[in-house]
Amino acid sequence: MCIGIPMQVLSLEPGHARCHGRSELRRIRTALVGTVALGDWVLVFLDSAQEIISSQRAQEINATLDLLAAVMRGYETGTPPSHEAASFDLPSRMSREQLLALSGGMH
Repeated sequence: MCIGIPMQVLSLEPGHARCHGRSELRRIRTALVGTVALGDWVLVFLDSAQEIISSQRAQEINATLDLLAAVMRGYETGTPPSHEAASFDLPSRMSREQLLALSGGMH
């Protein structure tokens, strides 16, 4: 499984960008997203930007990754994770409007 990491562009060079996200610096490829600007947020998979995203979307993804990390820490410490640890509903419990908003779809 590959997880996308939101990263913010700090500097640019042809075909690449130096980015920061989740406490690390990386040099990533930008060929798949085209032109990026300083300060842009990109979703990075395997050192390649796959999508330019909003800062709000970056915050949402980071919050979800934080929740996953907390659940994994529970497994590591022997504390079983519970459904109360998650601060979001499962997609099967969401309304059509919530699913569209979550997926970025149009109403």
